[in-house]
Amino acid sequence: MTADRNAGPILLDHGSGGALTHRLVAEMVVPAFDNEALARLDDGALVELGGARLAFSTDTYVVEPIFFPGGSIGDLAVNGTVNDLAMCGAAPRCLSVGLIIEEGFERRDLQRILDDMARAARRAGVQVVTGDTKVVPRGAADGIFINTAGIGVVPPGIRVSGHRARPGDAVILSGSIADHGVTVLVRREGLEFDADVRSDSAPLNHLVARMFAAAGGVHVLRDPTRGGVATTLNEIAGQSGVGIDIDEERIPVRPAVAGICELLGVDPLYVANEGKLLACVDPADTDAVLAAMRQDPLGGESVVIGRVTAQHAGRVELRTRIGGRRILDMLSGEQLPRIC
Repeated sequence: MTADRNAGPILLDHGSGGALTHRLVAEMVVPAFDNEALARLDDGALVELGGARLAFSTDTYVVEPIFFPGGSIGDLAVNGTVNDLAMCGAAPRCLSVGLIIEEGFERRDLQRILDDMARAARRAGVQVVTGDTKVVPRGAADGIFINTAGIGVVPPGIRVSGHRARPGDAVILSGSIADHGVTVLVRREGLEFDADVRSDSAPLNHLVARMFAAAGGVHVLRDPTRGGVATTLNEIAGQSGVGIDIDEERIPVRPAVAGICELLGVDPLYVANEGKLLACVDPADTDAVLAAMRQDPLGGESVVIGRVTAQHAGRVELRTRIGGRRILDMLSGEQLPRIC
């Protein structure tokens, strides 16, 4: 008798962005719809309509708490979809917004969320042009969930994808990691620390535009959200069939965030970010791209953290601070639930 691989319940771990999420998507979602654009598994789909290359992306936000230092579920929803479009090489143009609101949710909180969304859209230079609102009975949701979808235009000559990393490429990180995930966790659990930690939620499309203007050798762009830097690098290595070596000493982590991670037993490499990007860039263009990134307020701390290699294809290896090496696997399980 053949076992049914789809038997059994969906677990919270299936929403982690890690190994179980990828297995669920590969085994159930992709086969159900079976098309080339979806099967590429980038941050959005590239489609051609009327001679234009468009990027299309969607995401759903269930973060708890809905307000946190540095942002809210509102600006997070706008920034997240803007960033997914930017990671496809697109200039974001317009968004849709779907609201699922639990009965009893405070109108003043909804207004605050909508105001945050409007400010984020103006900052990114996009318009919210359509949407939908549903109200569900008490207990059927957790306050408010938001879905955003977006469309962007990919300029001629721009081709980036998780499939395009090449041996020799520099791996660039745009700044410190784990700020968002740690901020949400600290606020959710009511933890008290002297250190001030804030989410890095921000739109990255203007930073990406600077990168493209500086040089043509940007091969891969990804924002390391759920699953963090380690999981995103594993995705790139798997999609491109390459190995990736990174240097722990070069990865920026704010002292306060590093201290909280150490106290809580959390590895910052697996913690979500909402205003950072990873790029694989041709070595001949690395200096120009870095210089351009550092001129942007969101890229001032940009740094090369490693290289793409032809060795150990599909695997990410970390050179530790003490000179050893260890394999960085994709996130297994749910390290920090409800962070986006």
